[in-house]
Amino acid sequence: MSVDPIPSSWCEIHLDRVSKNLELTLGLLPKGAAFCAVMKADAYGHGISRIVPLLSEQKVTCVGITSNAEARSVRDSGFSGTLIRLRAATPQEIEAALPDRVEEQVGSLWAAKQLRKLLESGRGCSGVHLALNAGGMSRDGLDISTTVGQQNCREILDEIGQNIVGISTHFPTNEPAGLKHSSDLFKQEVEWVCDNSDLNRSELLVHAGSTLTLLSGERVETDMYRCGAILYGILNSELGFRPTMELKANVVHVGVYPKGATVGYDRDSRLDSDRRLACISIGYAAGYSRIAKGRGNVLICDKLAPVLGKISMNSIVADVTEIPNVQIGDIATAFRTDTEQAKGQFGTILPDLFSDWGIRNPRIYR
Repeated sequence: MSVDPIPSSWCEIHLDRVSKNLELTLGLLPKGAAFCAVMKADAYGHGISRIVPLLSEQKVTCVGITSNAEARSVRDSGFSGTLIRLRAATPQEIEAALPDRVEEQVGSLWAAKQLRKLLESGRGCSGVHLALNAGGMSRDGLDISTTVGQQNCREILDEIGQNIVGISTHFPTNEPAGLKHSSDLFKQEVEWVCDNSDLNRSELLVHAGSTLTLLSGERVETDMYRCGAILYGILNSELGFRPTMELKANVVHVGVYPKGATVGYDRDSRLDSDRRLACISIGYAAGYSRIAKGRGNVLICDKLAPVLGKISMNSIVADVTEIPNVQIGDIATAFRTDTEQAKGQFGTILPDLFSDWGIRNPRIYR
């Protein structure tokens, strides 16, 4: 799709806030801990090509991605450090990512055998991270709590043990009791792997911590924290973190409608008095979800205006009766900084919203 020179809706990205959030994040790391900046979903909708230079400015040397497109974008942005895929991948993905020097994650014997074939052909990846479930997400990590799982692990080590540079997991919860249990279990499983192989713990990168882990204040067994959300100010405003994305659109029509008039599809909302309404050029196609019906607001002329009726594909209607100076062309802000309001309005977490908004809408950088 070509870029609209006059977009109906857009995201404003504040690069200075990203830099500040990164600085604050690095300051929270425990002494000796490494940092991996997670660039999933095109840097949570912010645009990898504009975020990677900010990482380089603060000497971040490890980036986490999931897709090959993300890996290519990171390399195209000039990043020469360590690039780790944070999920399992198909053999075709692994082979196609070889030019970008991606360290891959392996959590099954089948995947290890496929990777071994690549290695034997001289086309192996830069390094392998053994993914363990460790009582966690049951997603793509190897479960070694059973005899069968332990046997699979031994066979994986036989296949690609000499290429393993790290061991990873993903904690399923960051509540204190659950996090401690997960951390202790992961430590025990790492010890088991090292005791049953030629791997040397001191030569491995053992990593598990995420944004929520870092902010939990709990001590965990991890050499590196893999964080994404914190860079975009999604959490902990009391520590100085600020949201880095704003979602905006234009007022395209203003009209007065009489008492009894209905608003939107299916006559979903009926006016109880004469009201002045503004039509705004954003809808569910741009990520302003239909779930916001009856609980949405937009900011116009620095005042909140309630959104009425069902959300249309490309427009919403806001009641601006109490904002008499609103006119066509004014900017309506659907999200600025109030993360709790956004979560309540759209019924989901901010990483979901940012990645959706940033991918669906043109991005303007400030």
